[in-house]
Amino acid sequence: MYVPPPTLQRIAARTAHIGGGIPVKRLLPVRERRCIGAWCFLDHAGPATFAPGGGMRVGAHPHIGLQTFTWMIEGEVLHRDSLGNEQIVRPGQVNLMTAGRGIAHTEASLPGERRLHAAQLWIALPPAVAGCEPAFEHHPALPQWRLGGCRLTLLAGGFGDQVAPTRLHSPLLGLELFSPQGEAIGLPLDPGFEYGILPLAGEVHVAGGRFAADELAYLGGGREAIGLDLAPGTRLLLLGGAPRREAPIIWWNFVGDSRAEIVRARHDWENGDARFGRVAGGGEPLPAPPLPWIAA
Repeated sequence: MYVPPPTLQRIAARTAHIGGGIPVKRLLPVRERRCIGAWCFLDHAGPATFAPGGGMRVGAHPHIGLQTFTWMIEGEVLHRDSLGNEQIVRPGQVNLMTAGRGIAHTEASLPGERRLHAAQLWIALPPAVAGCEPAFEHHPALPQWRLGGCRLTLLAGGFGDQVAPTRLHSPLLGLELFSPQGEAIGLPLDPGFEYGILPLAGEVHVAGGRFAADELAYLGGGREAIGLDLAPGTRLLLLGGAPRREAPIIWWNFVGDSRAEIVRARHDWENGDARFGRVAGGGEPLPAPPLPWIAA
């Protein structure tokens, strides 16, 4: 397996907006870094405050070739999908949706909510399962433990003797660390993985660099351990995975290994193909934007 040498790369977020006008900081994909293992998309939403009845409002939209991974920190969001699932995700919980050959869903803050803080990620499915049947799972409880005064929550994959319940199709790690008081800790790493660290709040000194909230530290691969010096109140994500030789093609809400897959998916969505189904109460489906290339 190809493993890039240890490195340190600073990736600054760019601002985007999701339904309801909620600002998000987008860290992946960017020109400098397309993915970390199979993690191919990373949005940091909030922390945001809004009036009652406001918040996230994302209408019915499609996905293929990926898993959507929502980690909720503050607020509550209702997920509905074309399989008939209806599930609220609350702080400390994960919603994991496997799009496979095609699914549609909506996301909306609950009417009484005033706050939103979440990380939304995508996982590119490997070619062997990219066309699988769609699925959805909700995880209200995840492995959690203490390291000194730091609280660790395992979101995906395995770490030490802990294993997350989230169902994956690629070797991955997703770990949240929260340090109320600030401290220096060391973590073992898999040298066969590449890693990134994203502070969601506070700041961390790692690998000779200091990174504030919404600055992604790409650490590369080949590391057996990493030291973190956490400022008080720091909350961060540690993401890792076996590196891909080629990044997937990502356009709009679709992930594929060829432009032809993307073109076909857009055509099917715009023409109401049954592969995506319908979301009950989802309103009018969101239209797909124009393709950035000429469909062959």
